[in-house]
Amino acid sequence: MRDHKVIYLLEDDPSIRELVQYLLAEDGFEVHSFGTVNSFRESLPNASPNLIILDIMLPDGNGIDVSVELKSYPNTKAIPILLMSADHGKINKPIPASANSFLAKPFNISELLERVHLLTA
Repeated sequence: MRDHKVIYLLEDDPSIRELVQYLLAEDGFEVHSFGTVNSFRESLPNASPNLIILDIMLPDGNGIDVSVELKSYPNTKAIPILLMSADHGKINKPIPASANSFLAKPFNISELLERVHLLTA
């Protein structure tokens, strides 16, 4: 039996957010999803997820900036971060130091699940 793992998902597109949340929940993860940086930040004081998935292009911020911010806090700096973006041409390769992995959208479902399992192992 799998250990109980929690994932925080910050994705502004409702259809992508719902799809990722559904896929991860079906795979046994507890998923807390957020549509804005502000709502995500409000959850941080009590946060202890095993993984944080961040979209890069957000209506009220940028996932790269959020990942840098998360790595600066003692309670979140050790949590793995997966960045996602449809505009992967704008992200500098290699992956920013604040993230553990990057996934281009549209993504292959099995690739998403594989990355999540690697980062939560």
